[in-house]
Amino acid sequence: MKNTASASAPQRRPVFLDRDGTISEEVGYVNHIDRLRLFPWTAPAVRKLNEAGLAVVVVTNQSGVGQGYFPEELVREVHERIRKELASEGARVDAFYYCPHHPNARLAAYRQACRCRKPDTGMIEQAAADLGLDLRSAYVVGDSTRDIEMGFRAGARTVLVLTGYGKGNYEYHRAGWLRPPDLVVENLREAVKKILAEKSQSTMRIGSTQLVSSEFQVPGSELSNSELRTLDRPTRDRARKRVRK
Repeated sequence: MKNTASASAPQRRPVFLDRDGTISEEVGYVNHIDRLRLFPWTAPAVRKLNEAGLAVVVVTNQSGVGQGYFPEELVREVHERIRKELASEGARVDAFYYCPHHPNARLAAYRQACRCRKPDTGMIEQAAADLGLDLRSAYVVGDSTRDIEMGFRAGARTVLVLTGYGKGNYEYHRAGWLRPPDLVVENLREAVKKILAEKSQSTMRIGSTQLVSSEFQVPGSELSNSELRTLDRPTRDRARKRVRK
């Protein structure tokens, strides 16, 4: 588990953000710094969290390191660029945590079943210890089933965004999701609106109501090849197996 952290006030309420597909465009492996593209709403959304006194922490699986697709130094460079781009718009991330491991990594140094790889909770637990955060009031925002499961395991309130792999995952899982996200929204901007509304109303963890954009229509259970491509890899593999049965 790796991190780059800045000083943070103790016991703040944290918002944990996934990286690829949540704050930046999903482009597969970011194996070159120029592939990074923050969504235009990312900086304003993060700034609102800053202004509300919430800690903002990015947690991301970067198994491409373990597979030898790019070095750890590139991950750190990408995070530094994110810091600078956000700072230029008056926003900041308190810390970045990334997991370079994978149980089947090509590089032996990274081949391990670690606790930091999402959906395990090692990264957010480490962030809480490093930054003095209150996990009892945490939010986890992401576009993947791994993000939602991590949040569930940590007892956090979970928000699925429909950017990145989010829309495909939601279409595929909606009918039978045993651990559905607490909120489903179009993007990070809408997620922050919901988080701040709940904060102001002090309604955290009341029930497990799922809020879905009225404009989002769920298609039938049959998925086309183009729809399959909107799923994250583990979900896509399960979908294909289901079709073959």
